[in-house]
Amino acid sequence: MKNEMNEKSDNLAAIGIGAMIVFIALILVAAVAAAVIIQTAEKLQQNAQATGDDTQEQMSTKVVLLSTVISDMTGGSENLFSTFELAPGSEPIQGDDIAYTVICDNAGAATFADGEFNGATLHTGDGATIVAPVITLNPGTTYVVDLDITGCAPSANQDHIMIISVDGGGNTYEELQYGSSPDVGDVVV
Repeated sequence: MKNEMNEKSDNLAAIGIGAMIVFIALILVAAVAAAVIIQTAEKLQQNAQATGDDTQEQMSTKVVLLSTVISDMTGGSENLFSTFELAPGSEPIQGDDIAYTVICDNAGAATFADGEFNGATLHTGDGATIVAPVITLNPGTTYVVDLDITGCAPSANQDHIMIISVDGGGNTYEELQYGSSPDVGDVVV
């Protein structure tokens, strides 16, 4: 007796292995795409958080001028008396962390006067001030300071720019408007 072996070719297994390879490749591609999307979303969230923190710091840690008056115009000494507060939401800061610069046109040349708010004192509300300098300035409290602007004397029909900068915070820009005949007691902001 002779046994004949009949061999048949089986193509079904090859199709199954090919489908499995394609399936695994799709899973790998999806995993890589998901990782890229998650990483991008995380980076965008971190950038948005940093931008929001910077914006909050810039907007909140700022000086709000309530009033500025010419306090002295005697020979060689020019001063402005300013009443101010810290913007709502500000952190307490030191007076020497606030700097001011007044920019003016002095005989056709740009000149400036600058200094710090380290001489700021607490405003009591009844027109008097506490004599001792305030070390820490807190939001919600009104302060006064005498700013020396020698070199940028108030001039008739001339406006000066005052920039108040808080270290690590925002800037305040004000235009000092002197009018036609500036004199002691004139409100310029």
